[in-house]
Amino acid sequence: MLDAVGGVGRAVGGAASKVVTMAAPKVAGAPAPAAGGGYKFKADELESVIQRWEDLRDALKTDERDAERMAHVQGPGREFASGDFANLANPSGRAFLEANQRMQKYVTQYIDALRKAKESISTQEEQAQSDVARAGEQSA
Repeated sequence: MLDAVGGVGRAVGGAASKVVTMAAPKVAGAPAPAAGGGYKFKADELESVIQRWEDLRDALKTDERDAERMAHVQGPGREFASGDFANLANPSGRAFLEANQRMQKYVTQYIDALRKAKESISTQEEQAQSDVARAGEQSA
């Protein structure tokens, strides 16, 4: 059995049928993930799962650029209505920006946990192959 990243990931079964269970990562300042929450997928699907999470992170980075502009809105004119609009719009933009940045942190930590789980599985498989080869040499 594999327990990677302090209980974040676990793989069970033979090399071909390993299932990886990933719990939601803990992010400082964020609510704790619900018990029993997370994802399960086969070890051989791990790379495509990582790629999908990386795609999500890339999309969030694109959104962050938009959020930066939203957080720094300037009124179109110098009259009070334009100033009022900017004063009301900027807090919303900042809230969106902060939420986006928290999500990016969460996604990045999840990608890191997935990579560690994948690395641990690879290490276990290499060790198993080495053990089999050694056993074969000893019996010959």
